[in-house]
Amino acid sequence: MKAAILHGRENIRIEEIVPPPLQPGEVRVRVEAALTCGTDLKVFKRGYHAKMIVPPAVFGHEFAGVIAESGEGAEAQWKVGDRVVAANSAPCGRCYHCQAGQENLCDDLLFLNGAYAETVVVPARLVQKNLLRLDPKTDFRDAALVEPLACVVLGVEDAHLQPGQNVLVIGAGPIGLMFAVLAGKLGCRVTVAGRRPGRLAAARRLGADQVVDISDGNELAARVRSESSQPFDVVLEAVGHPGAWEAAVRLVRKGGTVNFFGGCPAGTSVTLDTGLIHYSNLTLLASFHHTPRTIRRALELVQAGTIRAADFVDGQFPLTELPALFQSMAAGNQAIKTLINVHA
Repeated sequence: MKAAILHGRENIRIEEIVPPPLQPGEVRVRVEAALTCGTDLKVFKRGYHAKMIVPPAVFGHEFAGVIAESGEGAEAQWKVGDRVVAANSAPCGRCYHCQAGQENLCDDLLFLNGAYAETVVVPARLVQKNLLRLDPKTDFRDAALVEPLACVVLGVEDAHLQPGQNVLVIGAGPIGLMFAVLAGKLGCRVTVAGRRPGRLAAARRLGADQVVDISDGNELAARVRSESSQPFDVVLEAVGHPGAWEAAVRLVRKGGTVNFFGGCPAGTSVTLDTGLIHYSNLTLLASFHHTPRTIRRALELVQAGTIRAADFVDGQFPLTELPALFQSMAAGNQAIKTLINVHA
């Protein structure tokens, strides 16, 4: 079968590989929809991810599809033809963090890659914990959004968003836009600060009350203040840049909350005003990844139509063009998300 293989920094190759045989408890999924992701772009640029993937390895992690084969022990629950979506990880369920309800911090988190391929093998642990059945009417493209949406669900919960709050989302990529939608659905007044006309137009279309063009990102805090008269109760940083982290702390009101959701490059640091944090009684937190519960909540939101691929997927490419697509993304491609046709 054809599959995208990550060989290192900015090195993806489309290769013919032999599908691995199933082990007990595993299932093979025919991929019907695979989506690009900002995390995959980061991995492409860096050539690896210490937690998620070590090259050479199959690549991609947002997908939905149909069961093509069930291994011993899985056939009782999963039949050929079942429509499914899988998360990209599964916790062990036994370590301290799992027992404390923090499965996203599991000491033995098992990751899954291989979405950019004709089929993908889902490991037994993931089959047990994070393989979900789709309603007959759920579009595969919509279902493929479940994994990133589950991370956003956790971020919203961690920030304790409440109706009537004034919320600032820094970043107008897929994650920032999902934050804007969910915050709006909760009854918050949402401002999105970001770049690129297409993404800012998407923020308006998805219901943002205010959109701020931060241009090159310099003087981010000053730009937002110049266009917003209301103090922000909550600031959600969805960029993953030290400057955006620092700006988030300067933009939140006294007694407010900042969620540093975007992961910055390894080895970077930020400078924060300790007096501001202390005397303004700020709550600073960071959300990482997802849990089995937020995966299920995300699927509920997708199947209810709250989050739809039509609002996020603005391009389509065959698998053979994936290497060129990631090169264009690294150079500043303005697409929000791209659907990869793995069978073309």
